[in-house]
Amino acid sequence: MNLDNPVINLCQQGAEDEYHGKLDQACMKYHRAWDIAQDDYDACIAAHYMARCQKSDQEILHWNLVALMHANQCIDERIAHFWGSLYVNLGQSYENLGEQQEAKLYFKRAADHGIQH
Repeated sequence: MNLDNPVINLCQQGAEDEYHGKLDQACMKYHRAWDIAQDDYDACIAAHYMARCQKSDQEILHWNLVALMHANQCIDERIAHFWGSLYVNLGQSYENLGEQQEAKLYFKRAADHGIQH
């Protein structure tokens, strides 16, 4: 990942805040990252992190789907390493909502990218 990219930099800083229990600060950084996203790659990354700040399983699913939509529109090779994480998060979202068939589909896709649930 290119830490010179301001979206990635903000998301990394936000993840560090999360790790230290500063969720409000993390979410502010994720929101800023979303606001400054310049292309589908940036939007995918920012939406992926925005999902982490949501209060309901439905909102988490929404942001995970937004991340997937932008990933699907991204023609940049930088997105290649991100598919597994996107799919496992979608699987988790569907599992949390009780939609087991959808969850299994995305967990399989994540596994195809080397990430086990």
